[in-house]
Amino acid sequence: MSGHDHDEMNALESASGGSTRTLAIVAVINFLGFVVELAGGILFGSVALISDAIHMLFDMLAYAMAFSASYTAERYGGGQTWSYGLHRLEPAAAFLNGILLVPMIGYILWESYQRFLDPVSIDPTMTLIIATGGLLVNLGSVYVLQGGEMSLNERGAFYHLLGDAGGSIAVIVSTAAIAVFKVPIADPIAAVLIAVLVLWSAGKVLWESTSILLQRSPLDTNRLRDELLSIDGIERVDDLHVWQVCSQLTVATVRLGDDVETLEDQQTVRQQAHEQLTEAGVDHATVELLGAADVEAKSTNRTSHGHEG
Repeated sequence: MSGHDHDEMNALESASGGSTRTLAIVAVINFLGFVVELAGGILFGSVALISDAIHMLFDMLAYAMAFSASYTAERYGGGQTWSYGLHRLEPAAAFLNGILLVPMIGYILWESYQRFLDPVSIDPTMTLIIATGGLLVNLGSVYVLQGGEMSLNERGAFYHLLGDAGGSIAVIVSTAAIAVFKVPIADPIAAVLIAVLVLWSAGKVLWESTSILLQRSPLDTNRLRDELLSIDGIERVDDLHVWQVCSQLTVATVRLGDDVETLEDQQTVRQQAHEQLTEAGVDHATVELLGAADVEAKSTNRTSHGHEG
């Protein structure tokens, strides 16, 4: 592995390590919030708090799964068997997190329907206090996550936190409406709004993780091709492929036809191609240069094989 490649992998491992620690902190914070809200819901008869606590439990499990995937990828290099380590676990865990959000949506809608049919009697004062505490837990988690570019797992956690914060706000608003205006229907309406927010979150996570798993190009390859052709000495761009191993590692391979004659000029063209790919957002690139003689030989070889066939 070249020094350039080694630096790329070190940078990735450093970013992955930061992501792992962040996910661990968020998981612990949300587990504590789950315990407090569940205890409060049981003690003060608030189904809304119990529902929000279960919501937080689902998210805590999602963070724990994301942490496990990130920790394993960080600790296990992979050697020759896994050429990019186990960083592919990141989009796989994010996809499972998105799937976990789907039954949560069904649960929220079912609970809102049940509360619409049979409104529950709660202790509004204690429910408001604990729901506010749950909101503070979510805001604390957002503070831990915010700052810098988030990995896919961190973005998945962030979307979960949006759902959590929306749930806490909905509990606060609906409880206040029930206590002040005696409007029990506020609770199921708030729950439906939470379900819509969680559905949007699930869609974002599933789209981003599926795009990586199915190797959708994260860049505009037509534009990238034009940028490579603008380099002096490059006449053609063949077999350009760009994909992501995980949200923090974009890989590209390309074959370039050039008309330069000296090895020094070839090195210059290759360096400029690498710089162009790096500016476009590629972290690890493999560039093959084919001079005029190489292109002609390959073309002749293909033609002869075609005649033999």
